[in-house]
Amino acid sequence: MTDIRDTIAAERTELAEVLAGLPEEKWDAPSLCAGWRVREVVAHMTAPFRQPDARFLRAEDVDEINRAADELARADAERLTSAELTAAVRDNARHPWAPGGLTGALCHDVIHGLDITVALGLGRQVPPDRLRIVLGQLVPERAWFFGTDLTGKRLVATDLDWSHGDGEEVTRPAQELLLFVCGRM
Repeated sequence: MTDIRDTIAAERTELAEVLAGLPEEKWDAPSLCAGWRVREVVAHMTAPFRQPDARFLRAEDVDEINRAADELARADAERLTSAELTAAVRDNARHPWAPGGLTGALCHDVIHGLDITVALGLGRQVPPDRLRIVLGQLVPERAWFFGTDLTGKRLVATDLDWSHGDGEEVTRPAQELLLFVCGRM
């Protein structure tokens, strides 16, 4: 596996390419993040690069994090153009922001990238090595953040050698399992 910093940079660079090719009207399309359009998701993703002291980065609980992140994303989405938001992703491909470690940054980027690309039906497939890292990071310790209860469930990826848990099988491609763990489906 390549260095995690290279993996994060690749994910951000690929997402920036996707964003650069979006017609302007797609920026106002709904994402998989409830209540957020594509532009709010990108504003949220890039907030740590542009505003390292943002309130949501210091929040203590999930509700406070979500409330502060929502307010900032909505404000930034209104004031920044799609070109500025795309540049914030592209120009920060190697930004050192690492919530809970470097794998946390990769999780953030992959999940929110899917929030955009899946909602828009773009068919982008996250590379298997990235999916394995993110699924391994989120399950089971962090699924609670998304309100997902994995008790009594065995997650089994159909397209890569990955599984987790015991109980009733949830069998899907890894990318869909990630969206399931994150409460997106």
